[in-house]
Amino acid sequence: MKRLRLAVAGESHGPGEVCILEGVPAGLKLEAAMIDADLERRQRGYGRGGRMALEHDRVRILSGVRLGSTLGSPICLLVDNIDHENWRPSMQPEPLPGWRPEQVTVPRPGHADLPGMAKFGHTDARNVLERSSARETVGRVAAGAVARALLLEVGVRVAGFVRRIGNAALDVDFAALSPAEIDWDAVETSECGCPDVAVEAAMRAAVDAARREGESLGGVFEIWAWGLVPGVGGYAAPGDRLDGRLAGALCSIPAIKGVEVGLGFEAASRPGSAVHDPLLAGRSPGEPVWRSTNRAGGLEGGMTNGMPLVVRAGMKPIPTLMRPLPSVDLSDGSAVSAHKERSDVEAVSAARVVGEAMVALELASAYMEKFGGDRVDDLREAVAHYERRIGERGLWRRS
Repeated sequence: MKRLRLAVAGESHGPGEVCILEGVPAGLKLEAAMIDADLERRQRGYGRGGRMALEHDRVRILSGVRLGSTLGSPICLLVDNIDHENWRPSMQPEPLPGWRPEQVTVPRPGHADLPGMAKFGHTDARNVLERSSARETVGRVAAGAVARALLLEVGVRVAGFVRRIGNAALDVDFAALSPAEIDWDAVETSECGCPDVAVEAAMRAAVDAARREGESLGGVFEIWAWGLVPGVGGYAAPGDRLDGRLAGALCSIPAIKGVEVGLGFEAASRPGSAVHDPLLAGRSPGEPVWRSTNRAGGLEGGMTNGMPLVVRAGMKPIPTLMRPLPSVDLSDGSAVSAHKERSDVEAVSAARVVGEAMVALELASAYMEKFGGDRVDDLREAVAHYERRIGERGLWRRS
């Protein structure tokens, strides 16, 4: 079974963020600029903190690509941390003679600090927060750009937008929309990643209010993927089910606390007739089966059904607050305010880009499992053959 395998490494203020992606077929056109475009998108957002002004993420392709094409061997990508220079003494693998780091002994509520210290026996939370920081998502976004390029070879596109920041929300019925009806250009020009100008203004106002109050905000982003053939994923074994895999991939992003597919939790309060999408006969002779709604969000029985994939993720507010919550100094057990780190007011717009990357990686992996191919041409031909087969039976046709 061929599938993509991803490994990421690096500390927030270490020399850099690294990812190794295995399983990408040979012959895929790939240049650093393609990856840099997504890295730059990850750094945008209204309410981002000072770190984004320091870093200008650019990828270095260390292996797996030659003359602008993948080789079929593992791809290694490195993004240097510019801010490392300001932290070099504390991030050295070996301590410098005579230098002693200032320890972080006050964990932040809502962060990995306390459970991470318990898990590994650390007395310095810096040993935990340097890796648990959302800076680690740089490697995921770099790998996701590769997966996105691979999916484009088989006619699949992935994009997302922000539905909510704090109490400012976009109220749109996704089940009646097609991807062409979403203004993706507006999403990319919006500082909040939202296609609606009025809602974006409300989001900015919510961020401004939170900043004044020393608060942080969470929100919801929505990822779409279209051009997917039906039957990717599986129902025969728990690990085959694509909805479970996508939910796990999205929940692995720092601060994500919930995932919905299609109607999601709303489906639990509706009768079946208002949840399931009726199958309709072809609108003319030779036309395939179709659906007028997409309440399932493109997944049925753990598999793609040929409709656009729609998944939604809920992000909690960032745990680092300018008005910290109560905590405990673990060095002496005294009650103190939580440790403060440089942070964002909100990062939902950035998390959307990470969400796109994780969805693209999971979908690309599922395509490789189903269709295989050591070269991109083999993959394209296998997908084209499958499309012809299901098209002849009137099950699906690329629009």
